[in-house]
Amino acid sequence: VAVGAHVLDLAALQDAGLLSGPELGRAPGCFRSGSANAFLELGPRAWTELRASVQRLLGADEGALRDHDELRRQALHDRVSVQMHLPVEIGDYTDFYASKEHATNVGALFRGRENALNPNWVQMPIGYHGRA
Repeated sequence: VAVGAHVLDLAALQDAGLLSGPELGRAPGCFRSGSANAFLELGPRAWTELRASVQRLLGADEGALRDHDELRRQALHDRVSVQMHLPVEIGDYTDFYASKEHATNVGALFRGRENALNPNWVQMPIGYHGRA
């Protein structure tokens, strides 16, 4: 989580027991898995729980992070020293031609400019397998 010029390590906070709750408790190692997939699978209640926990921990009246130097060193890193990674593992997806311009440009690759847009494009969405 970006916090100004820093990044807050959720795994370190979870390891310290600061992110436990009924929803987050269902996946105790979800921030150590290398992607956010396990956390995202918990659903909106867990997302809300995490947001509330982070806001509380960063609040002026909360000392759990502020008053513990070692935990702060483990959980708060300079953003420039952190290597960002793809947050989720994408397994499969379907994409759609969402605009006339997109559909025309792609259609021109397959059928030429004169037949780029199929006549039924405005009546029927065109989906394609994004990994094919």
